[in-house]
Amino acid sequence: MENNELLYWLALRSASGIGNVTFKSLLGFFPSPYHVFQATYPELLRIPGIGPKTASAIKGFHQWQKLENELKELNKFHIHLVTLHDREYPGILKNIFDYPPLLYVKGTLEEGDLNIAMVGSRMASTYGVYTTERLARELAMNGMTIVSGMARGIDSAAHRGALAGRGRTIAVLGCGLDVIYPPENKDLYKNISENGAVISEYAPGTPPNAPNFPMRNRIISGLSLGVVVVEANERSGSLITARIAMEQGREVFAVPGSIDFHGSRGSHRLIKEGAKLIENVDDVLEEILPQIRRTRRELLPGEKKGSTDLREMRQPDQETSVSHPSSERSFSEHETMILNLLASGTVDIDTIIAKSGLSVNETMNCLLNLELYDAILQLPGKLYKRKETPCPIP
Repeated sequence: MENNELLYWLALRSASGIGNVTFKSLLGFFPSPYHVFQATYPELLRIPGIGPKTASAIKGFHQWQKLENELKELNKFHIHLVTLHDREYPGILKNIFDYPPLLYVKGTLEEGDLNIAMVGSRMASTYGVYTTERLARELAMNGMTIVSGMARGIDSAAHRGALAGRGRTIAVLGCGLDVIYPPENKDLYKNISENGAVISEYAPGTPPNAPNFPMRNRIISGLSLGVVVVEANERSGSLITARIAMEQGREVFAVPGSIDFHGSRGSHRLIKEGAKLIENVDDVLEEILPQIRRTRRELLPGEKKGSTDLREMRQPDQETSVSHPSSERSFSEHETMILNLLASGTVDIDTIIAKSGLSVNETMNCLLNLELYDAILQLPGKLYKRKETPCPIP
């Protein structure tokens, strides 16, 4: 998006009386913020939720120079704006009621990200930090992107674990992206932005004020297929994230801890209320996999509405193999390369990564696709083998 167009997005967000829901309502009647500002006063009053005060704020908006300076500051800090009209905007986030109309992003958001949130206590125990890093690392190695809030304790451990697994991770801040909070996470901030993204709905210069964090939490859960709570006391902000996740229809998981440890009480309460108790990464993946299937199925061209399984998209007489030159099925170039690597027999994950030349995240996404398409089998010990007759896709 050009800067002059982004100027109108920033202006509409800054106008008095315009919150996320009102912003969304206006874009339901006008194609862009530019057209909102071009509308007449009577036209604005016809929009539900827009009263005289808000309409006057839009028509009388005058802080254009301030916003032009803000755009220059964004360039200075290598921050870019992603609006809900941009392809980069996470589609899953649009499923929540009050999704932000624009995000400040340092790094990259990818359409293929399959996100799992991990949250917990800032005053984490050694057990909590170790468990978080291990789960995050293994989830990353399975192609998941780890989302957290870059706070002390469990959040930071989640990001470190994802990076250790050579995966992607996303940090959602409750302040402007030019404010690194907590300050000791300066190096972590840099690593996250280079291997994922640091994002915020708050403009540069916004301090980490307490009311911002519950708002931040709805984005953490809204970005994710599920939320893992590792340690949380009875008044933890992580419980807010978990309850928001439940309201948003996300899966909620909790890691059990010692019955004598105060920091486990919130997690144990979640388990009593229906959160899934998890002991290893497979407990998360087996719940998330159906959601991934639905997500991937929605992206497939030509799918029949109402289909409940990828294999239902096959015609009964189709026996096309991936190696057949006239095949109509469409494994990607990378998926085909991995299938060829598996042609000689069972291969471990490290060998696949080394021989394919792909990143860990790219490799795991390809392997996940191939598993979903019944083309390969995953064996214990991160070993993979090719099925004799891969399932074709029209």
